[in-house]
Amino acid sequence: MAVMPILLLMVTAADEPKLVPDVSQREVEIQYSFTGADLLLFGAIVYPDGRRPDKAADIVVVLKGPDQSIMMREKQKVAGIWVNADSARFRSAPSFYAMASSRPIARIVDERTAAIYEMGLDKLQLSPASLNDNAELERFQAGLVDLRRKTALFVERPGTVEITDGVLYRARLPLSARVIVGDYTAETFLVQDGRVVAAAVRDITIRKSGFERFMAVAADRWSFLYGLAAIALAVGMGWAAGAIARRF
Repeated sequence: MAVMPILLLMVTAADEPKLVPDVSQREVEIQYSFTGADLLLFGAIVYPDGRRPDKAADIVVVLKGPDQSIMMREKQKVAGIWVNADSARFRSAPSFYAMASSRPIARIVDERTAAIYEMGLDKLQLSPASLNDNAELERFQAGLVDLRRKTALFVERPGTVEITDGVLYRARLPLSARVIVGDYTAETFLVQDGRVVAAAVRDITIRKSGFERFMAVAADRWSFLYGLAAIALAVGMGWAAGAIARRF
């Protein structure tokens, strides 16, 4: 998470612009029929005394999900059988990451700034816990990014942030149907002349609702009773299936 850089940006000069961001949904409810969502991140750039700079500013928005500890395993074919080979563990990989920008990141900031604020999938700080070899680390990071791209859990949309009259901005980011419940952050960065001059964060909560929420709460709060009920349900369904089969 880019928390520290954002905190540093809070101590800014009085003549620096500010961001007033918002999101279309502060809470997203997941039901059995949930197929994903389309979040709108929008807001305004407030310039001191209303004076806009001669050169247009850029906007970068980053949506992140809760961090996870992930074990990656590489499979190899040995004697015609696929077996686990090398493995790598990452201590804090985002469960979801989506980024949109007004222009390609390479044209907005330099490599160092992009890495500090994690602007782009190749700039994610995954905190490896079990690798020392750089080439091997890069291979496993590329594998993780590729897998999550395919499931729409990692998304990049450069050049899709719309800025109107140099003041109002908006961007749409897709929320995959595979997202986990938890607290998400929508970070917005204002960039001028390759420098991040303002940043702001909005929180988004994703939670289950309806019967799915009841089951999740029951499993968490009354795990023993939940386990007994699950066993009883499985036995009952098995007995019912057997009884129906005997009749036919």
